[in-house]
Amino acid sequence: MRTRTRKPVPVHNLKVTRQGKVKKRSIVWRWRRAFYVLALVLTVGIAGVIYVLTRIDLPGDPRFEDAYKQTSFVCSAEVQVNCNAQNAMAQLHGVEDRELVTYEEIPDVLKNAVIAAEDRDFFEHNGVDPIGISRAAYHDIRGTSESRQGGSTITQQYVKKTYLTAEQTFTRKIKEAVMAIKLEQELPKEEILTRYLNTVYFGRGAYGVQAASRAWFGHDIEALDAGESAFLAGLLRNPNGADPYKGDHSLAEAERRRSVVLFAMVEEGYITPDEQDAFNDVPMDPDAPGVEAADRFIDPPPVPSTLGENVAGAEWGSEYFAEYVRQWLLDEFGEDLVYGGGLKVYTTLDQRLQKAAYEAVTTTLDRDGDPSGALVAIDDQGQVKAMMGGTDYANNKYNLATGARDAAIVGRQGGSTFKAFALAEAVRQGYSIRSVLPAPSSVDITDPVCLAGVDKWTVRGGSGGTASLVNATRNSYNTAFAQLMVDLGPESVVQMARDLGVEAPGLEPHCAMVLGSENATVLDMAAAYSTFMNEGTSKRPIVVTRVEFPDGTVRNYVPEEKEVLTPEQAGRVTYALEQVIKGGTGRQANIGRPAAGKTGTTQANADAWFVGYTPSLTAAVWMGYPDGMISMTNVHGMSVQGGNFPSRIWNKFMTAATANVEAEEFTEWDDDVLGEGEPLSTLGMGSIASTSGSGSGDQTPTTESSGTATTEAPPTTTADDDAGSDDSTPETTTPETTAPATTAPATTAPTPTTAAPAADGSEAAAGSPPAGG
Repeated sequence: MRTRTRKPVPVHNLKVTRQGKVKKRSIVWRWRRAFYVLALVLTVGIAGVIYVLTRIDLPGDPRFEDAYKQTSFVCSAEVQVNCNAQNAMAQLHGVEDRELVTYEEIPDVLKNAVIAAEDRDFFEHNGVDPIGISRAAYHDIRGTSESRQGGSTITQQYVKKTYLTAEQTFTRKIKEAVMAIKLEQELPKEEILTRYLNTVYFGRGAYGVQAASRAWFGHDIEALDAGESAFLAGLLRNPNGADPYKGDHSLAEAERRRSVVLFAMVEEGYITPDEQDAFNDVPMDPDAPGVEAADRFIDPPPVPSTLGENVAGAEWGSEYFAEYVRQWLLDEFGEDLVYGGGLKVYTTLDQRLQKAAYEAVTTTLDRDGDPSGALVAIDDQGQVKAMMGGTDYANNKYNLATGARDAAIVGRQGGSTFKAFALAEAVRQGYSIRSVLPAPSSVDITDPVCLAGVDKWTVRGGSGGTASLVNATRNSYNTAFAQLMVDLGPESVVQMARDLGVEAPGLEPHCAMVLGSENATVLDMAAAYSTFMNEGTSKRPIVVTRVEFPDGTVRNYVPEEKEVLTPEQAGRVTYALEQVIKGGTGRQANIGRPAAGKTGTTQANADAWFVGYTPSLTAAVWMGYPDGMISMTNVHGMSVQGGNFPSRIWNKFMTAATANVEAEEFTEWDDDVLGEGEPLSTLGMGSIASTSGSGSGDQTPTTESSGTATTEAPPTTTADDDAGSDDSTPETTTPETTAPATTAPATTAPTPTTAAPAADGSEAAAGSPPAGG
């Protein structure tokens, strides 16, 4: 028989006893090095955990931290610091604003449903539940339990949602577990559960259980039953895809989630099997036969909130401005931040000026059937101080001041307010505002640059003589400006309009644009004329000056600036536009202090404008019917023109806006600076034929070699789109004393005829491009 030999024991594992016997050393001794390494690793690990626990800060209490105040607050310019619920003009939030509740206010049935669904050992573990993780893994692998859970505890979920990111990395998981343990050491279980249920998202824009109960069931949490509680608990892991109103798949998912949680509640002894069956039998399908609307298990999706309730200044139409700000914020930050980021938004709106704008429009257009009016005011810092875009936001949210968002056609035809753009371009090209142009009562223009598929462009509305560029602006002579467009080229005038601040799409380079054939918004026109106010510097309008974030970050906003004209060039434009108010078509806009502006009326009196400015405030006024190009020939018994109703509205607004403010003066330029520039001597007269003659309305220009001043005798009557009187009857104007004239060539004017110019100065020949006045 074979004998088995024992393996010799190494000498270092043997020892000699006191009695002299040789014995094998213990296993501890033999594995001492391994035990030493293991002890070292444990010591370092425990030290690391202790270090992490002491170095990682816990998330704050949602009742005191701004990060959990999901509503964003929008304040008007009167509020410069600490924009909040008490002083905000508007509040922006999701479908439901978050409303925090206490532990005592949360019904037991909801607590039980959440614990059964998410963390059955919540009241026993210390933040991390190894048994729960193992149980979840076992059931998920085998698929043996209808009530499968995730491995994260409620504490871990709260830590992840409020402090960490959702990235699936080992480092983040370790940090989550460590913070959960620390949180459990600092706070009682009840407080952790309350914070969790106050911050978690339940879908439909609802954060927290109170908002969720209202969003899904239309009542507060104290009225929740086990079936409703089970449904809410089933939304916690993934709040999307379980809305019965979104189709059969979502309906089935909603039923499944409720059933899973109810089963878990039975397993934990919170409800009986009979109660489970009864709640599962309640139909979720909103279209189930025999289910009345009032008895539906889940309410229809609520309409998302935009401005909240009780917008400050709503009685003055401030909702239109607030909605404009909301759209801007969405473009700038996106929905998550706007509706759930707790932003503090400081806007430019001056409520005093907003009230003045509203009253100026509504006290002028105060009869049933009157056209609508809109007004935008911009200060010298590029800030929109008033936006009167309508009078009934609840029933008509279309903003008359800014037009339809993302529409192909935005705004309305600008009428003769566009003449200021041609005037500015003439100045930019180096022409003098003292240049003298023919201003017959009617002209036929055949230059191809001004034709749009027709043989000629017939324009009416002139003095019947000649006019300097200043006088043509003052009296809004269509024929003079139509000829100016031939010389300047429509492309250059379109570019000037863009440079000044007109952003409406679809601005086409047509000669007829100088008479208002192209569209612009009221905001566009205010922005463009504010460039003249700012001495040639375009400041793109802003509606928000500052946005504060809950973490203390601040983003400031200032207008984009661009020099379009030099101060001297802008001064020449302002000088010409001052004459419009002093003795031209805009006399009714005279407020008794320095101001400049331009009237505008389109064909058939469908749109009427006045755009003007003082040295520190610009305002644009539009009047018309929003439904289309409807003639305004009998408003309060008269035909609407830019020189009557819009000018009065502007006058009322500016009078109120500048009340108790010391009058300011425009920069005063020497006469030689105002008269500087080349004469407009290159007009293509070969392609311009006067069809109604000129007379002695202005002096026939002569060559002035000495540069001494000349005096132009203006026509005895105005004949344009905006004759300036309420009843459109031409009025006598005062003589214009000019600054030193530049050299102007002699002009031979056609023999005058007795034909009277068109009353509105804007009529175009049949088949010709539109020629608004």
